Amino acid sequence: MSVYLSTFAQRIVRWQRQHGRQHLPWQHTQDPYRIWLSEIMLQQTQVTTVLDYYTRFLTRFPTVQSLAQAQQDEVMPYWAGLGYYARARNLHRCAQVIVKDYQGVFPPHSEVLATLPGIGPSTAAAIAAFAYGERAPIMDGNVKRVFCRYFGIEGLTHLRATEKKLWELAHQVLKLAPTDLDMTAYTQGQMDLGSQICTRGTPSCAQCPLQDGCYAKTHQKQHLLPTPKPRAKQPERRCHLLIWEQNEQILVEQRPDQGIWGGLLALPQFENQEQLQQFLLNHGVSLSTKQKMATLTHVFSHFKLHITPWWVRQVTVHEPAPHQQWLSLTQAPHAAFPAPIKKLIQAICATKVKVGDE
Repeated sequence: MSVYLSTFAQRIVRWQRQHGRQHLPWQHTQDPYRIWLSEIMLQQTQVTTVLDYYTRFLTRFPTVQSLAQAQQDEVMPYWAGLGYYARARNLHRCAQVIVKDYQGVFPPHSEVLATLPGIGPSTAAAIAAFAYGERAPIMDGNVKRVFCRYFGIEGLTHLRATEKKLWELAHQVLKLAPTDLDMTAYTQGQMDLGSQICTRGTPSCAQCPLQDGCYAKTHQKQHLLPTPKPRAKQPERRCHLLIWEQNEQILVEQRPDQGIWGGLLALPQFENQEQLQQFLLNHGVSLSTKQKMATLTHVFSHFKLHITPWWVRQVTVHEPAPHQQWLSLTQAPHAAFPAPIKKLIQAICATKVKVGDE
């Protein structure tokens, strides 16, 4: 294995230069701000999903200074629908730290970057490698899969003992690599290899530059590595959402920073129909089954949420609570709503347009 280990990095570099991704908007730049933004957006999110968000975000916040100077509620609309909203809050906090403590310049070392809000060791290494050429190993989900299969590492990848083995191997690979190793191609190549060739379902071993010496290929254990997580029944929750419309406005509320949809706008939410009914009765509004819409299901990483929306169109005097406001229907499609609520509001707006056309 030592022979193959010593050429591990070069094989990935050669493959990346010829077959890897070359035209992503955050490539071919050493601007740490753009690299950092892309790395945060790409955490647990597909490249195809990130592309449009990345462009829109940079148009609105072209520099770390412009992001740091913005209010959080100005930032959230540009993240709405991307999910994992703690990333956006940490992104904003991190920009403020960079400007305040580092004069707007990203630190060039991964160890320092990893101390900043929302930046873990692998993300810090990727930023340092791409922006400054630092010889720092990464270890995201795709890279873990490559290393587990190639080196035959068993054990759940989120466990400390398994992670320790993987990081040790990643450091060893770099120690044995040539001093002039292209860190940009190597870092990008690991990501590309995991997402394009060494995929979770059916890896394309015949096209892999690491097929010689790969433990999983040699022992036909591609489906067993990384060690599959035990399948647990996903918890399910239910809630009722109120779409209260009056005078071409809807009632919305600001979600707390913690919890699902943290920091975003949302519709008033209730655990059951009785709570919703009581809320409306307190404001002199009655609820009928005609106002009930079709239930929709939204899947989070750790549970399923079954949402029952109610569309109430009735004018009454309701002074919003401090965390609530009446939002114009013309503004609603562009506000910072989570994806399922944005779809609901778009459906409401489309229905009103269709009725108006008739």
